[in-house]
Amino acid sequence: MITRDDMFDLLIAACSDFRPAWEEFLSDWSEEPETAEEGLPLYLALGDFARHVLGQLGERDVPGLRRVFDAIERLQLEGDAYVREAATIGLLEALQHIGTREQKQEIFERWLEPESREWWIRLDKFWD
Repeated sequence: MITRDDMFDLLIAACSDFRPAWEEFLSDWSEEPETAEEGLPLYLALGDFARHVLGQLGERDVPGLRRVFDAIERLQLEGDAYVREAATIGLLEALQHIGTREQKQEIFERWLEPESREWWIRLDKFWD
């Protein structure tokens, strides 16, 4: 089972060029006292990751995008409750809100796998 502590290991394995942004995020939050008690604000990092993915989409990084969306599907299927919710609300929702209409359509049609697609549709219906 993928846990909160494993989530970004999987995402960075799928998209290693996000590692510098992840390390900067860790550095920025290492001094915050609330992170010791509550944990890192991973939803912020997921928003950064979503922006990074949209950049890959613009660059047409097909192999990189396949790895990323495979990882998102794994988060949905193999994650604990926190991870599944974060993959949906933190990552898929960010892709929907940040992306252009064309990017959102491409993600939906080409990249989403079955479980992620189902949650994408649910989010879309919720916001309509």
